[in-house]
Amino acid sequence: MTDIVLWGVLPYVMVAILVGGSVWRYKYDQFGWTTRSSQLYESKLLRIASPVFHFGILAVIAGHFFGLVIPKSWTEAVGMSQDFYHFNALFVGGIAGICTLGGIILLIVRRRTTGPVFMATTKNDKTMYVVLVAAIVFGLWTTLASVFLGGHGHNYRETVSPWFRSLFIFQPDIGSMAAAPFSFHLHTLVGMLLFALWPFTRLVHAFTAPFHYLFRPYIVYRSRDVRTAPGARGRQPGWQPVGTRDRDRR
Repeated sequence: MTDIVLWGVLPYVMVAILVGGSVWRYKYDQFGWTTRSSQLYESKLLRIASPVFHFGILAVIAGHFFGLVIPKSWTEAVGMSQDFYHFNALFVGGIAGICTLGGIILLIVRRRTTGPVFMATTKNDKTMYVVLVAAIVFGLWTTLASVFLGGHGHNYRETVSPWFRSLFIFQPDIGSMAAAPFSFHLHTLVGMLLFALWPFTRLVHAFTAPFHYLFRPYIVYRSRDVRTAPGARGRQPGWQPVGTRDRDRR
């Protein structure tokens, strides 16, 4: 019964809270749909911590997608052996996890040691940081445990991945997830808690990230004074001054 509740019911409860909470937040708290930027108070440490954390978490998300969504049979069909996959998962996943953890630690240190930033930190923020750090630490633990314990570790693509994919067809493979080690259970539960809290924290801004900035045309700056910009185009008629000021200058 416990396995049914944890791996057959709880994931759908989490999704309902995530979707419903996000809709509620967008409808009733659009002005709060923000990270509440604190760059004005301190930017030196933020310039380092923020890119490290964000690029690290993007790599972590990509790794989770590759490991949970793409079946083992697909990678084997293209000639990728389990040993090669395992090595890449440890190497790339380990670097991504360490960068993500290092970035969030720097952000927390900055928030704690910068007076105005700490004063703007709410209890909601503190709860979010605790759960987020726990999810990162447990995820890194499941990734690196086999390195320190020796051997190849647990092959989650035979337990966690089939369970994850089965959720989308509403036929949870509870037995597969129940067969996974405790570390994977803990990481999954903390991850579901994080997503349940997501709509009610500053993390909600990720749903409206300005990805279109990556594809917008670059901005070209040109001087309007042809005398100080050799080779620049001459003034267009639309730039000619008109009106009283023009007559006064002449």
